[in-house]
Amino acid sequence: MRLRVGVLGAGHFGRFHALKAAKGARIELVGLHDADPARAASVAGEAGCPALSAEAVIAAAQAVIVAAPTAFHHGLAEAALSAGRHVLVEKPIAATLAEADALVALAKAKGVVLQVGQIERFSAGMRALRAGGGLAARVGRPLYLEMLRIAPFRPRSLDVSVVLDLMIHDLDLALAITGAPLVGVDAVGSSVASPTLDIANARLRFGNGSVATITASRVSLHMERRLRLFGDAGYLNLDHLKREMFWVRKGEGEPVEQVPGHGLSRETWADSDSLEAEHAAYAAACLDGAPVEADGAAGRAALDAALRVEAAVRASLEAAGAG
Repeated sequence: MRLRVGVLGAGHFGRFHALKAAKGARIELVGLHDADPARAASVAGEAGCPALSAEAVIAAAQAVIVAAPTAFHHGLAEAALSAGRHVLVEKPIAATLAEADALVALAKAKGVVLQVGQIERFSAGMRALRAGGGLAARVGRPLYLEMLRIAPFRPRSLDVSVVLDLMIHDLDLALAITGAPLVGVDAVGSSVASPTLDIANARLRFGNGSVATITASRVSLHMERRLRLFGDAGYLNLDHLKREMFWVRKGEGEPVEQVPGHGLSRETWADSDSLEAEHAAYAAACLDGAPVEADGAAGRAALDAALRVEAAVRASLEAAGAG
């Protein structure tokens, strides 16, 4: 059985969704919509599906992918959920927490899947991290996380800040890794090449005592994506771009001269298609009732964290101006 999927939004990432859905093993792409008819026709031609109105896409589909700009997430997702359709909405889940809460409540009332496009949960690096006993087997309980995500400037996704564009991925991962609510945020940031924040650094405190420092930039000269994690039983370093990870833990791995009694272990992995994995998980949730990896509640928590980071940046800028 294949899941009949429609795509709402055919911009940069909406196009990727449409092309990937068109080749999905368990997905049948039934149509797509975009506010720009010429763009819709072009991407529909590439994907081999009809370009339709939003209403026609929802009517033809069992499940919808919302990949329009953030301001339209709530309206399009609400229309699909109200019609009893499953929804995969790109991150952030919505523009406001009230909108996110409304979508979560509506999906629950209709008994349908609401998945949020926190695609980094499906990356090869995070899957390697979860394998083999996961973090607990490598470093024990997480105490401190350091996450870095920087990239060159690209003139897209400028309707939102770097916090909602890039940092939200690591905010979601930090929440998932610590398994605790966010209780405190300090942050700094600046706009550089757009009207919104292009660089941000945040220090997060969680309810279980864990702390995370996250840096995101979309105006750097090169790409970096790293995770460093200190636990009560060891230390781990993961480089997404180099596709390698090492960790130091007592009594395991190759002996480390600088840390008596501890050993070094390494792991590498082949790259994989995160979007394909995300689509496969969406199809499994809709068709088989499989657990939703990044559900509405997770999307809402990531949005809440992102908005709190933005508020903390504004406060720091105001304080600097007042000084």
